[in-house]
Amino acid sequence: MNWFKLSLQLNKFPINRARKLLEKIGEIPEDYYEDYVESKKKETLEFHLKNNTFYRDFFQENSYTRWEDVPVLSKSDLQIPLQSRLSSGFRRINTYVGKTSGSSGAPFVFAKDRFCHALSWAGFDRCYNWHGINLNRSLQARFYGIPLDRYGNIREHVKDRLSLRRRFPIFDLSEPKMEGFLRRFKKRSFEYINGYTSAILLFSKFLYKKGLVLKDVCPRLRLCIVTSERLFPEDKVQIEKAMGVPVLNEYGANEVGLIAFENPLGEWVVNAEDLHIEILDDNNQPVPQGKEGRIIITSFYNMAHPIIRYDIGDSGILSENSSSKKPILEKLIGRTNNVAYLPNGKAVPGLTFYYVTKTIIEDTGNVKEFVISQTAKDSFKINYVSEIPFSKIQIEKIIAAIEKYVGKDLNISLERKTSLKRTKNGKLKQFTVDF
Repeated sequence: MNWFKLSLQLNKFPINRARKLLEKIGEIPEDYYEDYVESKKKETLEFHLKNNTFYRDFFQENSYTRWEDVPVLSKSDLQIPLQSRLSSGFRRINTYVGKTSGSSGAPFVFAKDRFCHALSWAGFDRCYNWHGINLNRSLQARFYGIPLDRYGNIREHVKDRLSLRRRFPIFDLSEPKMEGFLRRFKKRSFEYINGYTSAILLFSKFLYKKGLVLKDVCPRLRLCIVTSERLFPEDKVQIEKAMGVPVLNEYGANEVGLIAFENPLGEWVVNAEDLHIEILDDNNQPVPQGKEGRIIITSFYNMAHPIIRYDIGDSGILSENSSSKKPILEKLIGRTNNVAYLPNGKAVPGLTFYYVTKTIIEDTGNVKEFVISQTAKDSFKINYVSEIPFSKIQIEKIIAAIEKYVGKDLNISLERKTSLKRTKNGKLKQFTVDF
């Protein structure tokens, strides 16, 4: 049974058409690839100028002469109700709607048309195939969070079943919980692991402490894919020793899909089929290859919602060996997340707070930015920027979400700010440990 294909088709995502287009793009010769990129940039921009009132008002022009004159979209520009950002002919009912993780501290609701979403998954499928992983047959151990409300939990479990994924919830990574993880690996023939870097690293440290190599207890295991957080070289070495399999970097984002994936040669290949990646300086000017800058993304096939010269909130470096058809991400100076350790011994990865922030994120665009800091073992503080203060009901919802996903008997404080402290790169870190 082609479970991966079936799960997308059941949700009306045209995966067959997406795969055919991806193959067709792959057949474009290197010498002509720049022409493809330029034509898609022009086509994408002109479509949204014609069909998207929000983008036309944002651009403030009806046409353009140079790509460099196209304004850069920030996350704050998109923090208005989704309905006002959709292109003509698109509604929530005929698009894929999601929320950004908020890991940059500036969350918003986004939409992708169904073909664009299918194309993203076709890209993941192709990259996984580079390493012998078949999404229709290979069983995944998924180190992610999961919604704890009844509807969201059931929905994710159904999606996991259809997609050959088995969830290892990362809300509690204490040793008793990881003992349970280990028992599951002994019983099931998992072929690969996918999940948050910090959670997988903690599990690796647990295995090392027990003197175990995971592949010895789960012989079919062949690969570990880390995502959502930066993988440091020393952590990669530790994970590979504990897992007994190669560790690969995946770089993606909910709102744009796959951005880059490590190939068998160890190159972090950028998705140049349905995305256009630029590296810009603080003045929105291109930097030379080999130099650090802000990662700016254009999505060629999202007709439902403009993602054009979009500042995703990460910095990176494109290799000097990059070409138009095969850009190579030499380095990602991206987001990292600490781990919260609670008085009861529970270890909670920073990205757990994504599930808390989904409680905060609303489609009104009220919440502009937020950061969460652990100020003591039993204390957390949320600083936020919003047009209006949180109501008593909203505060109760946030505290309830922290109790559900993080733990009970914690001291939670919230403070509304006019602005938040940023790093030297101008980024917000969603979660920090400050004691």
